[in-house]
Amino acid sequence: MTLVSDTHDAHGAVYRDRGGRQVVDHYGKPERVGKAVRNVVGAIEMGYGILTVRGEDRVEFVDNAVSNRVPDEDGQGVYALLLDPQGGIETDMYVYNAAERLLVFLPPERAEAVAEDWASKVFIQDVTIEDVSADLAVFGIHGPKSTEKVASVLGGPGAPEKPLSFVRGSMVDAGVTVIASDAPLGEEGYEVVCAADDAEAVLDTLINRGLNAAPFGYRTWDALATEAGTPLFEYELAGTVPNVLGLRNALDFEKGCYVGQEVVSRVENQGRPSRRLVGLDLDGLADATAAVDGDADPEGYDAVLPASGAAVFDGDEAVGEVTRAAVGPAAGDPIALALVQFDAALDGPTVRVGGEEVAATRVALPFPSVDGSARSARLPTYPDDR
Repeated sequence: MTLVSDTHDAHGAVYRDRGGRQVVDHYGKPERVGKAVRNVVGAIEMGYGILTVRGEDRVEFVDNAVSNRVPDEDGQGVYALLLDPQGGIETDMYVYNAAERLLVFLPPERAEAVAEDWASKVFIQDVTIEDVSADLAVFGIHGPKSTEKVASVLGGPGAPEKPLSFVRGSMVDAGVTVIASDAPLGEEGYEVVCAADDAEAVLDTLINRGLNAAPFGYRTWDALATEAGTPLFEYELAGTVPNVLGLRNALDFEKGCYVGQEVVSRVENQGRPSRRLVGLDLDGLADATAAVDGDADPEGYDAVLPASGAAVFDGDEAVGEVTRAAVGPAAGDPIALALVQFDAALDGPTVRVGGEEVAATRVALPFPSVDGSARSARLPTYPDDR
């Protein structure tokens, strides 16, 4: 359940379920709001599940479980993965060292399972895991003016600069933690963490005080992240080996053993994975999407764009599938991300939509229409890119 329904309702929110948690889908006019985020700044309530890990052995315990090195310094964070023995991604997460505790942000549907799994693996270590999803609110601030926005309302220190570092300060009368994001939308960004009791006041401050920020929901988030080339858990990550997604920023190849490391290392040593994530301009759907008013009828695109799992062809050969599609806010064109065979030429790819094949063009990520204020740290990187 959202922690700030009154504020959302006042802005005309339409909700959807995300991993068992109610989040804002849109407030109406998601296309216009997407352009506002690209050009100025927007605010979104993040639908995270949140765990705390306490105890003397907390850093070592979590570090032994995940794919990246957990920082041992207060004020620092890392993006990491939890893998199964076959190397498939069970969840992604951000892990922050917050003095006497670690804060773990992860997809809401994974919080309970990870908490139970980790608790079952605590033996003689001094470690305590707790699900605090209902106790903390997290708001994202994204756009080329996001630093200006945060500076206009944050009392205390200046905004943090290093990605995934954070500072503590205040907004109105509330204590907050402000985290520099890793730019998942291809723009400068921050996340603001506060107590649930302060959530309404903090969100009102982020939207209305200082430099105004346009409220946006997950429909716009998904479209902006697609343009930025950022793979997301619910579309691309779940069950996929991280090398396939080029998620090198989530992997530390020098750290000690963790579940799934052997598979990740073997794929790395082979020089390339079996598939890769690519961008597609859906040229053949341009007229169909242009006929839809995405602000007046946000769900109208759902009947026109390819669904997740739609086949991608290279000539007569099926070489992969679409993971998600959207109309990109930057240019208003239909685009998609797809997982395809690593060596597929894709000289003239097509995508199956409604039983027909429509023309597409492979493009580099992020999509060329995006001239953002930052680049996503999760942009796929493959051996032939380096």
